[in-house]
Amino acid sequence: MNSCESAYSSVQRRIAAASAAAGEATPARLVAVGKTKPAEALRVLASQGQTAFGENYVQEALAKQIALADLALEWHAIGPLQSNKAREVALHFDWLQTLDRAKLVEALARHRPMDRAPLNVLIQVNIDDETSKSGCAPREIATLAAAIRQQPTLRLRGLMAIPAPLPDLARRRDAFARMRGLYEALASEHAGIDTLSMGMSDDFELAIAEGATMVRVGTALFGARDNR
Repeated sequence: MNSCESAYSSVQRRIAAASAAAGEATPARLVAVGKTKPAEALRVLASQGQTAFGENYVQEALAKQIALADLALEWHAIGPLQSNKAREVALHFDWLQTLDRAKLVEALARHRPMDRAPLNVLIQVNIDDETSKSGCAPREIATLAAAIRQQPTLRLRGLMAIPAPLPDLARRRDAFARMRGLYEALASEHAGIDTLSMGMSDDFELAIAEGATMVRVGTALFGARDNR
């Protein structure tokens, strides 16, 4: 077993244990984040059964999709989305986890082919109100959700967040708990809400304890990011 395979097994065990401790019968879904990593590194994880991969940069993702076209993979766009990249995401991805403004809704819906399954969409929430982070304010969730639900080529699945990386884990856990509250409120208003994406390499177990159903892990799987 090589180092990537060993890391993958370790992360899967940790997810299963955290989910069981949280009382969840089904472990949280793992999205493997391949930012700056070569396509062959993703292929190694795919050989171990991993199917969902997240990419921050659209052009980097498109190159990997070509290199891995022989595999049945699920592609998640997880980086901030510029309007001029909406067409590529609508055409080439299965999920967008970072919708944070109304302007993107129409663009994504217009470019998503009608003969494909709807694009799965998560609303990104700037839960700690960081000026350097993308994401909508909690008060904007309802308006964005309503706009997404009006588009037949989009499917609203839930919420995503990247809380501030505070060294105080109690404060970080509080952000996850606030996201769970927002998620539960959204689910009470809309059918089909089933995904709360939060938690990364250094805090995914904490996120699962507060209700994450999907975690986005890169460094714990692939090692430190390569220089671009």
